[in-house]
Amino acid sequence: MRRLLTILAAILLGAASTSIAAAQNYPTRPITMIVPFPAGGATDTLARFLAEQLRPLLGQPVVIENVGGAAGSLGVGRAVRSAADGYTLSIGTSTTHMLTGGLYALQFDLLKDLEPVIQIGSEPLLIVGKKGLPADDLKGLIGWLKANPDKASVGIAGVGATGHLTGISFQKETGTRFQARRGCLRGRISRPPTRRGCPASSPRSGTDCGRRRIRQRTSSPD
Repeated sequence: MRRLLTILAAILLGAASTSIAAAQNYPTRPITMIVPFPAGGATDTLARFLAEQLRPLLGQPVVIENVGGAAGSLGVGRAVRSAADGYTLSIGTSTTHMLTGGLYALQFDLLKDLEPVIQIGSEPLLIVGKKGLPADDLKGLIGWLKANPDKASVGIAGVGATGHLTGISFQKETGTRFQARRGCLRGRISRPPTRRGCPASSPRSGTDCGRRRIRQRTSSPD
């Protein structure tokens, strides 16, 4: 993590120093980091941790601004409309900075209006089954889903979110069918809301819903 922070600070300082002569003293005032989700979620928590760690490296505070709504596009749009002077940063997820561009008619272009800086972390999605289930491996789970089409329910954080699209891809690749519904449901399979969709949940905790359990864990590179 220390290496990542050093690289991030170096990128910010290097990008600023190549723009105009006045930027060579960058930063001379606080930097705003926009989080496109409400406070308390995984992305917000990570942003606040980064802000504290970057402060001594940059010599200026990094202020977190939460602008949630519209699958994160409101916060990203706020960053797009800000001055391109290095004093407004945008942190988000693959949903807010990639998927929304193909799902919604945005008032901005994610590819043209934003400049990628660095990947901070990854978010694997894991399916964990209990010992008493008819299936004890992925092959068996797929077989059970095929034999019981539309009988399984999967809880998702929101329509168009990573978990939702992952579920659609899983069904397409495996030839299975199950219902995707927002939130954690009592059903054969369920995926708990992520912290960005439900701030009260834990990024490292699993939620039992019915007979199957899915655990999501947020990780970051060293």
